[in-house]
Amino acid sequence: MGYGRILVALDRSELAKDVLQQAIALAQKESSQLMLFYCIPVDSQDLSIYPSFYGEAAIGFSQVIQEHLEERQTEAREWLQSIAQQVKEDGVQCEWDVKVGEPGRWIRDMAKNWDADLVVLGRRGLKGLAEVFLGSVSSYVIHHVQCSVLIVQH
Repeated sequence: MGYGRILVALDRSELAKDVLQQAIALAQKESSQLMLFYCIPVDSQDLSIYPSFYGEAAIGFSQVIQEHLEERQTEAREWLQSIAQQVKEDGVQCEWDVKVGEPGRWIRDMAKNWDADLVVLGRRGLKGLAEVFLGSVSSYVIHHVQCSVLIVQH
């Protein structure tokens, strides 16, 4: 069974380099097409840019958050475009996409909608309570996608 379409879920960590290299090596071997994917999670750090929810300060809250997310999307697009160019220089067909929201669910949806044969992603190595409270994207993906999954360990 070959992997013609490989979804590569990246984040901005050091592990992402290893994830990408694994995916490129596999794509070269299998003559696969890659879909580079990055999800911008909306978390409490995004909300901390606007410290007050009271009175007039609350009126512009959604606009400030929207502007902040647009900046992050622009940065992510530029980052993925540069990575996609490197991948193409390695002789691998490549597309990319950016979404905002919960990474696990977006990876699941991307794998289904793009008809991926394989998802490649990293694992931070959370254990115990940290994994329970912070969640595990890799665990979610393993249990919710219909294709094979390759987890690159930290």
